Amino acid sequence: MSPSDLVSTPEAAKALGVSPRTLQRYVRAGLVTPEITLPSGQYRWNVAKLRRQIGIASEDD
Repeated sequence: MSPSDLVSTPEAAKALGVSPRTLQRYVRAGLVTPEITLPSGQYRWNVAKLRRQIGIASEDD
């Protein structure tokens, strides 16, 4: 996976139709796992994997 496949939390949240805060709550609740966590604590996401984690079919499926 290349870094260009990863998006920030606000971008991932927008793709899912939720707020970035909601996505952060999902992480704390253990419902989803980011692809990577940067040293700064920020998350990076693969949107297709994120959709699978929460059971949302992507438009490509």
